[in-house]
Amino acid sequence: MYNPLLMIDFYKAVHSEQYPKGMTKIYSPYTPRMSRLRFVNQVTYFGGQAFCKEYLIKAFNENFFNRSEEEVVAEYNRVLTYTLGPGTYNPEKVRALHRLGYLPIAMFAVPEGTRTYIGVPQSVFVNTHPDFAWLTNTLETAYSCYMWHIQISAEVGYRYRQIVQEFYDKTCDEDVRLARLLGDFSMRGQHSPESAMKSSGGWLLSFLNTATVPAIMWMEDNYNCDITKDEVGYGAISTEHSVMCSNFAIDGDEITHVKRLLTEIYPNTSFSMVSDSYDYERMVTEILPQCREEIMNHNGTLLVRGDSGDPVEVVTWTVFELWKQFGGTVNSKGYKVLDPHVKAIYGDSITPDRCRAIYTILERAGFSIQNVALGVGSFSFMCLEHAGIQYEKNEFYTEGFNDPAEQYIEKKVMSYSPYTRDTFGIAIKATYGETADGSPVMIFKNPKELSWKKSQKGCCIVAPDGMSYTDEHTFEEAHGEDVENLLELVFVNGEMVVEQTLSEIRNRMYPEGF
Repeated sequence: MYNPLLMIDFYKAVHSEQYPKGMTKIYSPYTPRMSRLRFVNQVTYFGGQAFCKEYLIKAFNENFFNRSEEEVVAEYNRVLTYTLGPGTYNPEKVRALHRLGYLPIAMFAVPEGTRTYIGVPQSVFVNTHPDFAWLTNTLETAYSCYMWHIQISAEVGYRYRQIVQEFYDKTCDEDVRLARLLGDFSMRGQHSPESAMKSSGGWLLSFLNTATVPAIMWMEDNYNCDITKDEVGYGAISTEHSVMCSNFAIDGDEITHVKRLLTEIYPNTSFSMVSDSYDYERMVTEILPQCREEIMNHNGTLLVRGDSGDPVEVVTWTVFELWKQFGGTVNSKGYKVLDPHVKAIYGDSITPDRCRAIYTILERAGFSIQNVALGVGSFSFMCLEHAGIQYEKNEFYTEGFNDPAEQYIEKKVMSYSPYTRDTFGIAIKATYGETADGSPVMIFKNPKELSWKKSQKGCCIVAPDGMSYTDEHTFEEAHGEDVENLLELVFVNGEMVVEQTLSEIRNRMYPEGF
């Protein structure tokens, strides 16, 4: 990681001279200003505590304050002189900050896991030393870059959780762990390893299964949890095509390795077996029945994994075939549950629409959704798929048809909404300042052409439920000792003053039980 004062858009380096002379305080809320997702009007706040620990504490200490003043200033000058040009920026502010010896910033935030309405500020930066008003908005770039994808992933998890909850309530007994029914399979398709672990951190607010190992350490580092004491997340044992195909190349068949997995490698452990390297239907209908004795004596569950074809058809067909071959029981709600030695799994490609379709087919056929384990891949963490209908001219239409509507046929089409910072219009805008004599300055933005870009004005008080706020307050009015404001002080002058645990955040999101 580099000097955090260089983790910026270039223009941030020159704003210190552009502020009004004598400005001693800048106060800037972070706000999701709009929603591009249908029927979504709330956003989960998550990631701020991790940003404080990784950037405002670790990065500033290791890459700024713990380095020599001359080294830091020389680096700053070298980068900006050869990019912006000599004399276009002021390096003395960097020297002054280094000599101060700490980061003069306070951060206020709603409790993590809080779902606020669109337009409600979720966190605020404000400088704590009058000489460093310029520093507040310098943090905008890194904070926005760090936060938006984490929050999107938290929303993705929340969206899937609502689908699972609906069908869980209909088809599952209470001893089934809802949070184990879906898993994150996205790491290889994320922007970077760092992006993957943060994204999976957002997912782990709603579910326990992830294939992203570093997400566990990221959670432990930033959210006061410990896998030896707490439920953070779980991985899974699985084969892949390389092992299935290499064994086929040696054995000359598939059944030899299936039996080896069940009896020699994992006799007492559940595992997932990718089963479509050659002929998935043959694996399910011919090879697995030949392994019935090994499967039924296996002390665990064999999760039969398709990895090609239409996921909806493959998963549901697999459940129906496993029921024919291995049977099962009927739970207290009247839904069929496969024998615990077998289960169906699909490792990724499960969009929200496909998840709902799989669950709907199973429920209508009388099966509990616990018979399947589903995986969410990188596509669904980066893009929302919409199913729709369009009408096209019927090429077989002739004048002989009596109904004019027969000129057209329905065709299912898909549209896609990529997830970006603009999905929720997230931005940090300065809304309040103070001059040298302590006079308040109400700052605001109100573009005529785009009303959703209107900012708050002055300091903000967020209601206890996170659903509304008031603005046009002075700093003391909004953040005085006796003020009830959901925006609470969490970080000041280089130190955390409030820390939350993963368990607390999950309980805030799901008070009825995780």
